[in-house]
Amino acid sequence: MKCIDEQQLTHVAPIIGYHRAPLSQKFGAPRQPNLVALLSVIEMLTPYANPAAFAGLEAFSHIWLSWQFHHNYINKKSVHNSEKDQQTKAAPAADKPAFRPQVRPPRLGGNKKLGVFASRSMYRPSGLGLSVVKLEAIEVLEGRVLLLISGADMIDGTPIIDIKPYVSYSDAYSDAASGFAPSAPESLIVTMSELAEQQFEALIDIEPIDWEDETVAAKVYSLQQQLIAADKVLITALIAQDPRPAYRREELNSSFVMRYKAVDISFTQIELGTLLINSVIKVY
Repeated sequence: MKCIDEQQLTHVAPIIGYHRAPLSQKFGAPRQPNLVALLSVIEMLTPYANPAAFAGLEAFSHIWLSWQFHHNYINKKSVHNSEKDQQTKAAPAADKPAFRPQVRPPRLGGNKKLGVFASRSMYRPSGLGLSVVKLEAIEVLEGRVLLLISGADMIDGTPIIDIKPYVSYSDAYSDAASGFAPSAPESLIVTMSELAEQQFEALIDIEPIDWEDETVAAKVYSLQQQLIAADKVLITALIAQDPRPAYRREELNSSFVMRYKAVDISFTQIELGTLLINSVIKVY
């Protein structure tokens, strides 16, 4: 039997761009794409930012994104080891994370185990995610391509590995079986306290950046930092998806914090199925 070289079992893919978004932490990010119509941008890197590479993409309403789960503990450990090796001038760490054949999907309450390949867990051998998002616009600023998208289930800084057009006749099946997730999860009721309302209003930028004529840096800043009135609806929609760990969903009056742009949103469950936003605090 022919032996397979270990190098033949791996594939190195370039990072072609980065996702720029209002959410900088995993907590609060939608668990699936298109649950919340959150606007974000893919900032392409040279040489992949060449406008010629996107000719014809404007004819498609949606695109497939292949991306890296860069905030799971396996990838964080890998980054930490790499930085440590550079500091000590040692050879790169050779230790590999052990393969985890089963995971506990939040949709099943976080207790029942399922095969990793029967889930969309971030802890998978490739460390890659796959999402369909809506392509809102293609812009060329400072000679580089920016893709304005909505509905992503990624956070800020997510590395983008590949982009492909979504084709409805082959990519969509109305009669497909969806296993343990046959429909979208029910949204919870979310209300905002009077104090949180006042805090939010005080932090709104009344002169948002003009998206029609700005630099790459300005548009990315707008998505990552600038709080506008429309963000209130998005914040509520994100929290309504219930980002809390599955095993804590019956807790009452426990405080949780979701970071959105430059503010921390504190909320609690005041009764089963109803969440209350208590405060909106600027963090920097």
